[in-house]
Amino acid sequence: MSSLIVRKAAVLGAGVMGAQIAAHLANADVPVVLFDLAAKEGDPNAIVRKAIDGLKKQSPAPLMSKDRAQYIDAANYDQHLPLLGECDLVIEAIAEKMEWKEDLYRKIAPHLKPGAIVASNTSGLSINHLAQHLPAALRPDFCGVHFFNPPRYMSLVEIIATTDSDGAMLDRLETWLTTRLGKGVVRAKDTPNFVANRVGVFSMLAVMFHTTRLGLGCDEVDALTGPKIGRPKSATFRTADVVGLDTLDHVVKTMRDTLPGDPWHSHFNSPQWLLGLIGKGALGQKTKAGIFTKVGKDIHVFDPAAGDYRPSTGIVAPEVADILKIKHPAERLNALRAHAHPQAQLLWCSFRDVFHYCAYHLADIADNARDVDFAMRWGFGWNQGPFETWQAAGWKAVAEAIKEDIAAGKTMSAAPLPAWVFTREGVHEAAGSWSAAAQTLKPRSDLPVYRRQRYPERVLGEAADAAGTTVWENEGVRLWTHPQDAGIAIVSVRSKMHALGAAVVDGLLTAVAKAEAEFDGLVLWHEAPFAVGANLQEVLEACQAGRFDELEAMVAKFQRASMAFKHAQIPTVAAVQGMALGGGCEFAMHASHRVLALESYIGLVEAGVGLIPAGGGCKEFVLNAAEIAKRQTGGEPFNAIQSAFQTIAYAKTSGSGQEARDLGFAKASDDLVFHPGELLHVALCRARALAEAGYRPPLRARNVAVAGRNGVATLEMMLVNLKEGGFISAHDYRVGRAAAVALCGGEVETGTLVDDEWLLQVERKEFVALLKTAETQARIQHTLETGKPLRN
Repeated sequence: MSSLIVRKAAVLGAGVMGAQIAAHLANADVPVVLFDLAAKEGDPNAIVRKAIDGLKKQSPAPLMSKDRAQYIDAANYDQHLPLLGECDLVIEAIAEKMEWKEDLYRKIAPHLKPGAIVASNTSGLSINHLAQHLPAALRPDFCGVHFFNPPRYMSLVEIIATTDSDGAMLDRLETWLTTRLGKGVVRAKDTPNFVANRVGVFSMLAVMFHTTRLGLGCDEVDALTGPKIGRPKSATFRTADVVGLDTLDHVVKTMRDTLPGDPWHSHFNSPQWLLGLIGKGALGQKTKAGIFTKVGKDIHVFDPAAGDYRPSTGIVAPEVADILKIKHPAERLNALRAHAHPQAQLLWCSFRDVFHYCAYHLADIADNARDVDFAMRWGFGWNQGPFETWQAAGWKAVAEAIKEDIAAGKTMSAAPLPAWVFTREGVHEAAGSWSAAAQTLKPRSDLPVYRRQRYPERVLGEAADAAGTTVWENEGVRLWTHPQDAGIAIVSVRSKMHALGAAVVDGLLTAVAKAEAEFDGLVLWHEAPFAVGANLQEVLEACQAGRFDELEAMVAKFQRASMAFKHAQIPTVAAVQGMALGGGCEFAMHASHRVLALESYIGLVEAGVGLIPAGGGCKEFVLNAAEIAKRQTGGEPFNAIQSAFQTIAYAKTSGSGQEARDLGFAKASDDLVFHPGELLHVALCRARALAEAGYRPPLRARNVAVAGRNGVATLEMMLVNLKEGGFISAHDYRVGRAAAVALCGGEVETGTLVDDEWLLQVERKEFVALLKTAETQARIQHTLETGKPLRN
């Protein structure tokens, strides 16, 4: 299969979704032309320019770094349609008005590049209907690609084929979306709202229906339907606010208008109280008022019975909380069904009605049950999809319970469960997932791109992937190999949140030694987070016992481990996803090479607990500054030192893998991977490539000219100004000065030549001195108890 090549793309529509899709394309190194209507006055591209400027201010950030906005060109339909002739991919993302889309398709058709893929980001309109408004010759290259908001962060993209879509084109597009944009792709059928919105919006309607029926509050229901049942913190009603109440009502209206024969059709209506909020302009998060609103510092919730807002409490009844703590899924669901409390009944009835709906419509909306479950995981953030939840709770028992409730008239629809439900023990097996349309199990896609995912995300009941061969292990780490390249060792940290305690550091030292002796390379990889830093509990206990000599020895061993990683005789590759903080960041910095997931949040955050980096992080910034100075005629390392000082003193953390490069935690030559499932594959390939290229480790640093006392004095002036301005405390000043001393190579004459061992000794000395202070110990204890920093 030939690869899809996208040298340039166009996005039609600079609204919320269009602009963010353009941003994510720019993240992926694809130049974009972003179109919208010409402004009636002034700059014809004013609408698009405003949208591009807005991308730089949004949170969460659509752009992986603000400079990515320069790769988005502004255009309008009146002047710039010929630019479409340069684009290999055109994504339409205008408002959900069929007539508007039809008119736009007629306008763009003459300007499209031959062979370009044209795709609609519609959230639920008929793709086949839209295709009819393109010339017949263009229809094989047309389909739906439905992104979820926000596109950078939500994994799901639904591909919807038309009857004319070329199969090879769809395969190339799925491959490209997966590896280039990092998406989880589900092939949806061309039915209203496709898969995720069809199920997700029905689930919200079911919860709203039972909320009203049982007389519960919206805040109470959100406390029930969020993390306690494996759903996002936004739960049900806050999700509605985030989506926009008007947008939600539009999606519900699409279901009502396009699914007249659906047995649940009578429930395809937004509640009257929600329509009332829309009528008042209270549309949710975008208008700062919806179902929830902020009054001063307090959150208030709309009370439909009172017709007004009240303070939000959202308390789960103790007896229901106890049920939700039951670990066994079958026991938990049975207990909810049996309990009379309205909260328990809301959960049972909501689960039941979603199971019922999904089983009834599986044949119509999706190729198989796996696609439904992944759609809900990736598009709505559920920990498990509806079929997985059902299967985990005991397929046959739950099916009988649903059947009983249907017969008793308790369900939202009297439609019977499909006959296939009662012939099976579940929908997911080692051989595949059930296709109601084909009445058989369907295996996963065999597209080559999925071979890049060494440990792909699995649904409940699927065959587990081989765990690899263990070479050596201790309490802290496991050294192992993957069958596809047994010559490269993998070391994985086992501790909670991958904190770097004594057992982990000992294990990493042994792992490096064994890898040097027996393998061609070493990869440090495990599931996110990469590492949250040192084990602060161990550190605090040693401080409280006055074991400071032991602490200094611990720091020295940590430094030896990071240096072993850097100077190993084989290539070492750090595969980073999620948080890599403190010591985790330092280990990544010392690797021969880094493979970073796009969503990598990397930083030296020790200042937050009254410390400075002492695992070699300060030393690495000093060496990098010296290298920069060498490359410049008459170079002065202090500018780079000053930047590093601000990074450390302010505990800056990258918002992406790209920002990690910008902050100096990674190098421009390091790899940036958009699909986290490909991280291990790329890391193993990179380690193998380095080994095959005759890898040689860097020499230990010597004759490094440091900024010394003059550098410390200059940085200290910044601290003086901040302290006098009331921006930092006396202890913040002390921590900042310790960082200055470490980054300037100690209190020595400016220009003194030192080696890396000297730099390590300086940062270690400053680190231990801070540990001896009551203020730093208080900060560590406060962080352990609350998870928040203490300013003292």
